[in-house]
Amino acid sequence: MALWDRIKNELIDIIEWTDDSANTMVWRFPRHQNEIKNGAQLTVRESQVAVFVNEGQIADVYQPGRVKLETQNMPVLTTIMGWKYGFNSPFKVEVYFVNTKNFTDNKWGTKNPIMLRDPEFGPIRIRAFGTYAVKVVDAGKFIKEIAGTQAHFTVEEVSEQLRNLIVTRFTDAVGESKIPILDLAANYDELSKFISGKINPEFGEYGLEVTKFLVENISLPPEVETALDKRSSMGILGNLNQYAQFQAANAMEQAAKNPGSDASAGMGMGMGFAMANQMAQMFNQQNQQNQQNPPPVPGSTTQYFVAINGQQQGPYTRQTLENMIKQGTLTRDTLVWSQGMTGWVKAGEVADLNSSFGAVPPPLPPQP
Repeated sequence: MALWDRIKNELIDIIEWTDDSANTMVWRFPRHQNEIKNGAQLTVRESQVAVFVNEGQIADVYQPGRVKLETQNMPVLTTIMGWKYGFNSPFKVEVYFVNTKNFTDNKWGTKNPIMLRDPEFGPIRIRAFGTYAVKVVDAGKFIKEIAGTQAHFTVEEVSEQLRNLIVTRFTDAVGESKIPILDLAANYDELSKFISGKINPEFGEYGLEVTKFLVENISLPPEVETALDKRSSMGILGNLNQYAQFQAANAMEQAAKNPGSDASAGMGMGMGFAMANQMAQMFNQQNQQNQQNPPPVPGSTTQYFVAINGQQQGPYTRQTLENMIKQGTLTRDTLVWSQGMTGWVKAGEVADLNSSFGAVPPPLPPQP
């Protein structure tokens, strides 16, 4: 009886895998020296496939379901083993269960900054990171190319290779896109789809497929971000004069809440407010002058602005002004201004224009 029990225990009649892990991609059924019995029951659950390997050669692959192992449903293995007329004896093969579910939340990121040429900032360095989901779509190819003969293979064992492939293709895609750095955030979705399409053919060589690829963040070096923050702050402040007045009003309110503060501190604060106000006025005046009086085109002759009927017109070249003098629209008393002048002056007082008035006859005397 003991001998029969021993023989019975060496025959496997149920083959299945209940996965209780979150990262196992391949698991080999622990057959050891036991033999699979003719007519054994194979149970393949959803998100699994079972791969039978005979002497290192992949034979039959079974999809989810319950199968009774017989000659009729093992066509490849039957051919390899030469079972032309069926078989009744036990047999030995290796059985690998491959997990075909989505392995999500896999991280990717750039180890070193990526050098790019931005149309606005010029040469610049960026970093990027995100997540991706991957699944096995060809179990036989995955075992041959990646898992090999390992009895237990996890997603962490292949993630480093996949991450390097993703970063390489991401760098190439961002460089080819020519999208300005400040506009990348508006194109994360399009960028993710584009990169997913580029890397899937290469993942397919391993029997894998990227089902989801996400770009979560693209960041600049800290010093560049600091400079951008300052630039944004200046844009938010807007009118420096109004900002200085706002700051002064806040300081006065705080001083009113602390009437016992040091008088010298209050005096210093007041001087600071006055200086800030003066600086704001200077900046404001300079901006107004630059807007109203644009500089002449480089390489051209001196140009003049003309005050006609209380309206600023121009700028006009010397030739245009001479025509206006001949037509009588520009007189000696007409106010003009050019770059370098401290203010508006009469045209007859400008040495450059005074000679032009000498070639024009004076107005006729009134008739008697």
